[in-house]
Amino acid sequence: MEKTMVVSAARTAMGRAKKGSLADVRPEDMGAAVILEALKRAGDLDPKLVDDCIIGCAMPEAEQGMNLARETWFRAKLPNSVSCMTINRFCASGLEAIALGAFRIMSGMADVVVAGGIESMSLIPMGGNKIVPHPEMVEEFYPAYVSMGETAENVAKRYDISREEQDALGLRSNLLAVEGIDKGVFKEQIVPVQAYRYKPAGGKEFFQFDTDEGPRRDTSIEALSKLKPAFWKEGTVTAGNSSQMTDGAAAVVLMSKDKAKDLGLKPLGRFKGYTTVGCGPDEMGIGPSLAVPKLLAKVDLKLKEIDVIEMNEAFASQSVYCVKKLGLEGFLESRKLNPYGGAIALGHPLGATGAILSTKILYHMRDNGLKYGIVTMCVGGGMGAAGLFEHKD
Repeated sequence: MEKTMVVSAARTAMGRAKKGSLADVRPEDMGAAVILEALKRAGDLDPKLVDDCIIGCAMPEAEQGMNLARETWFRAKLPNSVSCMTINRFCASGLEAIALGAFRIMSGMADVVVAGGIESMSLIPMGGNKIVPHPEMVEEFYPAYVSMGETAENVAKRYDISREEQDALGLRSNLLAVEGIDKGVFKEQIVPVQAYRYKPAGGKEFFQFDTDEGPRRDTSIEALSKLKPAFWKEGTVTAGNSSQMTDGAAAVVLMSKDKAKDLGLKPLGRFKGYTTVGCGPDEMGIGPSLAVPKLLAKVDLKLKEIDVIEMNEAFASQSVYCVKKLGLEGFLESRKLNPYGGAIALGHPLGATGAILSTKILYHMRDNGLKYGIVTMCVGGGMGAAGLFEHKD
């Protein structure tokens, strides 16, 4: 079986949906920026060597419709001889795209694949522009359509996750993300985007966007504790302990080990394994607690051998639950879990998040000399996903 190496990775900074710096930016423009930068970082790779481009997107319609991967490839003015595919596993779409590309290489059916994720939550609303539930499914199996906020409240209530625990995680996320920005930790990961806003009188105003704008510098436990519940009147899930709606994109270049060696490229790491699981759709947040053990069993590793985990903070309630269920309290204290914050502070651009977290973890492992890292997340509809990366100097 061929070994799959990640030879480059790039992401946009993440912008707040609706009112942030990427609110007017087309998804194809975000995607073109990260794909071109990933190719550049892969030794100015000749795009004609790419066998396929696979892009994840959670709401592939309207501005993100057609075949978003193909439209983005064209927007980047890359050769039409390269095929492209858009895939959707909701929040895990970006990680799924990387896994599919890696599997192509592992099987020997491809040598080079560009993979990643793109999502504009400004242009496409949560759930899409037209939600049409199956009427009989609504009656027979309501959990299939339960809202994400309600799933978070379900997890908090069923597993006794307190408001105080959730707010504490929300504060941690913001403090660490601000620290990461101030230290320049994310600087190399991020490709500056020529963003734009539409002027009221017509035309566009262009500017450079290169810094995650979600983290709240002025937050505190006192401020978080005063926020009203966002979904249930007597609930515990608030805007301060939930992930932010965000716009963003990320891309990686995957390559067989032999191809990378032939081209003289030093990989960021190796894609070593991936798995998905199912769980109750009305408590979808518990997904990582099931996916991580399954992944570790598949790759024959123990949790103590993992050096860092990026777990998407869809909601603090589900993150706290997964920490407890997986026994990650030590990871939390030692900053082996989300070392520079998570989605509560930085944002969660749905189909792009898996690729963004993969980019973050690859740079973190390289910069800190770490060997094994896991990217994991819960997934709408009641699923979990987890991928393993390995770094060797």
